Amino acid sequence: MSPRFLIPLIAGIVLAGPLQAEDGTPKGVVELFTAQGCSSCPPADAAFRKLVSQGDVIALAYHVDYWNYLGWADTLSSKENTERQYGYARTMGRSNVYTPQAIVNGRGHLAGSDLNGINSKIDTYSSEGNGLTIPISASMRGDELEIKIGAGQGKANVVMVYFDKEKTIEVEKGENSGKKLSYLHSVTNVETVGMWDGKATSLTLPASVLQRPQLEGCAILLQSATADGDPAAILGATVVMAGKNI
Repeated sequence: MSPRFLIPLIAGIVLAGPLQAEDGTPKGVVELFTAQGCSSCPPADAAFRKLVSQGDVIALAYHVDYWNYLGWADTLSSKENTERQYGYARTMGRSNVYTPQAIVNGRGHLAGSDLNGINSKIDTYSSEGNGLTIPISASMRGDELEIKIGAGQGKANVVMVYFDKEKTIEVEKGENSGKKLSYLHSVTNVETVGMWDGKATSLTLPASVLQRPQLEGCAILLQSATADGDPAAILGATVVMAGKNI
C-alpha cells in the first residue's frame, strides 16, 4: 500500500490493512446488501469474505431489515442500510430490491454470491474508465484529519462509511436458525461530511471522527448523487482505518 493512503497510529487507532491494488489505488468498491434472516445470503457472505481477502477492493456489507419479519431480527441491520439499497434501486431504474445483492462502484448490480462476476464487472468498469479515477488520500495533521481529493469532472459527496471488522452471530430463529455466521465489514453508519466540485481540494475534519467508542473501521467514498439525493457512481475511495479503537 502506498504511504499516502495511511494515517499514523493515534489514540489506539489501528492502520488499515492492504485494501488497495499494487499502485495504492483500490480497484473498486463492492457494497453487499445481505441479511442474517435470508437463506440465500450465507453463500454471498462467504464470497464477500473471499473478496475482502483479495486485498484489492474496498468491500462493505450493509445488513438490511426487511427480512426481520421472518422471526429473526438481524442484529446488524438498520433502516438506513435498507434506505441506501432502495436509493440504488431508484438510481438504476429498478422497482424492487433483493438479497444478496452486490453493487459495484455505485454503477451496477449483480448477485452477491457471484464472485467471478463481481471481479469481472470491476475489471470492465476499470477498462471503460468507470473505475475509481479520482485519487483520495487521508492523513493526520495534529488533531485534524485531512482528506485530499484530486481533480476531475462533475460533483460528488465525500462520504464516510463506518464498519465493524468482524462479527460472529448465532442465529436462533428464521431461515438460518441454528447457524453460527461470521460477518466482515458490516456497516454501522454512513455520513456525508463534505462536497467536491471537480477541483482538487482538501477537507479538514477533527480527529474525533476516528476516535468514537467501539469504532473499528472507516472508509471514505467520493460518491455522486442523483437530483433526488440517491446514491450513484463512486468516483474514488480509500480506507483510513481498520481495527478496534480502544
